[in-house]
Amino acid sequence: MMDGGKKEEAGPSHGGATWDKRKEEEDGESEEDDHHQDPAAAVAAATSFVPGPLLSLKDQIEKDKEDESLRRWKEKLLGCLESDLDGQMEPEVKFHSVGILSSDFGEINTPLPIKEEQSNSVLFTLREGSEYRLKLTFSVLHNIVSGLAYTNIVWKAGLQVDQSKGMLGTFAPQREPYIHMLEEETTPSGALARGTYTAKLKFMDDDKRCHLELNYSFEISKAR
Repeated sequence: MMDGGKKEEAGPSHGGATWDKRKEEEDGESEEDDHHQDPAAAVAAATSFVPGPLLSLKDQIEKDKEDESLRRWKEKLLGCLESDLDGQMEPEVKFHSVGILSSDFGEINTPLPIKEEQSNSVLFTLREGSEYRLKLTFSVLHNIVSGLAYTNIVWKAGLQVDQSKGMLGTFAPQREPYIHMLEEETTPSGALARGTYTAKLKFMDDDKRCHLELNYSFEISKAR
């Protein structure tokens, strides 16, 4: 944390005016160099950044093993205990179920992974013009998963009719599963909107790991 008061900086013990003048000259030269810097070199410098090596949560916690209070703070922040970690560096997202909430029928939950025959049959039926939300239940294992996002593509009679995508966020391992609700959507209305649809729901993280690819079918029926 930063101190609330102003901190005095130590200066040279002698020749202060000469030091300040020399510092101003160097700053001026630095600014002039920046103005004449090759744009291509600037881009190369920006793209040459190499991130540090990926560390497992177990290794990160063991770095401060001698500091009991800091270790407990990290465990509380991460929602897990050191005994739950296996040292694996790659995060894993395990999806337990996908549910759909609608005013038509309440809530329907389907355990994951679904069986192959289920992907070819209608998973749920919605009325035209009805509002619904998808509900996800999942666990994060081994390490923090960063930038978990989804895409949902919908087809009817072989033609793509809709595509939605969004960000779920960054999640750390914890003992209790996460429950995440996607944004509310409304089914289309009209005779052409009714029928059976196929869809693909896909989840990927910032490192382009695919954690789930779910093929399913649903139906839009006539409103009563």
